Amino acid sequence: MWCATPDTDPVMAMMFEFHYDLTAHETRRLGAVLDAFEDWDPAAALAGEVEAARLLYSGLDAQQRAVYELLVAEGLIDA
Repeated sequence: MWCATPDTDPVMAMMFEFHYDLTAHETRRLGAVLDAFEDWDPAAALAGEVEAARLLYSGLDAQQRAVYELLVAEGLIDA
């Protein structure tokens, strides 16, 4: 039994073709988010995240260190 698909029927192809550019919306959304955080310092936030990760993985015992190194080697977490 033949069934029309977007590949075989040009009318169906037009029905399924859908493009919408979200660039303007995303730009407006990003601007609104950044305006909401007037005193936000991205560099300080990143430095805090790096320090938190350093503290999280410091002081591991031998077994925990081995698991940590395995996760890093597999690319599941950043070193």
